[in-house]
Amino acid sequence: MIRGSAAVIAFLAVWEVVPRLGLVDRVFLPPFSEVLAAWWQLAVSGELGEHLGASLVRALGGLVLAVVVAIPLGIALGWYRPVAEALNPLLEIFRNTAALALLPVFVLLLGLGESSKIALVMFACSWPILLNTASAVRTVDPLLVRSARSLGFGAGAVFRKVVLPSTVPTLFTGVRLAAAVSLLVLVAAEMAGANAGLGYLITAAQFNVEVPQMYAGILTISLLGLAINQLLVVLERRVSRWRPATG
Repeated sequence: MIRGSAAVIAFLAVWEVVPRLGLVDRVFLPPFSEVLAAWWQLAVSGELGEHLGASLVRALGGLVLAVVVAIPLGIALGWYRPVAEALNPLLEIFRNTAALALLPVFVLLLGLGESSKIALVMFACSWPILLNTASAVRTVDPLLVRSARSLGFGAGAVFRKVVLPSTVPTLFTGVRLAAAVSLLVLVAAEMAGANAGLGYLITAAQFNVEVPQMYAGILTISLLGLAINQLLVVLERRVSRWRPATG
């Protein structure tokens, strides 16, 4: 933890010093203190909160919908072989289709409003969750399943008490990957067409040559991603408190 913090502090120190020494043009890479000042001004004015709120609604909305849809489907794919055999060809086609390539399709079908952006995020987030969930169900230790059945557990009980708990680590890995994907896709979509959001803030700042504000938007996205990931880590620990501690 201390070493990690030292690395971050060293990086920020280099960011502060290098432009001031003239090693790079500070017009294009302002010192970190100027970026921090621009971030504070955006926060105090309420502009940052407006853009952050818009992006949060879209990112979390798409992520939650992806969780609701992809986890049950992933469980079905991993637990029922006929379902996997029937759906895998179609899923492979969509999985290998770039999410941003479908942005015009979502806009045509759902309009320029929030629905198209949330649907795009949902589409992009579904695949890490779906694939990790299906893989987790398929790779449950067969010995655990046989032991549960030998104790008289029915299929439903085996699924609830053995299969689902065993999938938690891999499932959460998929959700955390999806959370990162949600921000990547959303920011790109907001840069392409939006009137609010962190992606819009970055693009508008670039066009207006407000470079510190542009970096402030990028910094906010990084902090948001870290916060969401940490929340998911805490949630995973709470859900899997029954597991023995390792290390």
